[in-house]
Amino acid sequence: MSMMDDEKTPTQATPAPEPAASPKAAAAPPTKTAESDEPVQHEQAEPQDDRKALLGNVLLFGKFDVSGVVVKDVGMARYMDVSPIAVPHTGGRHTSKAFGKTKMSIVERLINGMMRTEVFTGKKLKAYKAVESAFFIVHDKTKINPLQLFVDALQHAAPREEVTRLQYGGISVPKAVDVAPSRRVDLALRNICLGALESSHGSKKPIEECLADEIIAAARNDMNCHAIAKKDEIERVSSSAR
Repeated sequence: MSMMDDEKTPTQATPAPEPAASPKAAAAPPTKTAESDEPVQHEQAEPQDDRKALLGNVLLFGKFDVSGVVVKDVGMARYMDVSPIAVPHTGGRHTSKAFGKTKMSIVERLINGMMRTEVFTGKKLKAYKAVESAFFIVHDKTKINPLQLFVDALQHAAPREEVTRLQYGGISVPKAVDVAPSRRVDLALRNICLGALESSHGSKKPIEECLADEIIAAARNDMNCHAIAKKDEIERVSSSAR
């Protein structure tokens, strides 16, 4: 009996080794609270603020601060780039893109618009120097930021209505239509450049003085300005075709 009892009595097995505790590094990262996010956002915002401050200090032609230039016309503001730029020359990088002109400085578009005659065709450096001299003349005469004056001139010289032709059978009927904001900017630029070039023909004044006078007259909404007179003519014809 004693031997049978000994066989039935359970014997305690050797205790299994306890599993090693998982290292703390393997634990899941704690969730970020709002307080922990604040310093990260602050560190990321600092370079952006520095970049904005750096762009704000960029001077047009090395002299004119354009950070305070305001486009009052809401429709045209989308198509007039007045961002700070020292040298308005992009090398045509936006040429093959749809509405690429909206990303081009409005001063560079003025420079391109001046290349219309045999004197300036293909000579961008010559047109660049003429526009730069014109801006300095505008500043000397008015003591106002020339880019702000140029933006005001574009807003005054941009027509709001023009005439298109509708075909009814064999009859062509004129119809007044509203002008798209992008086309308003294009027409204003074209008329200001044409006015400066026409006034320089047969005149002893250099082209930069003619351009400066055209910009000042258009900014003052003067009827003697070629761009303003052309705008009034377009709107007068369109009003009769309503």
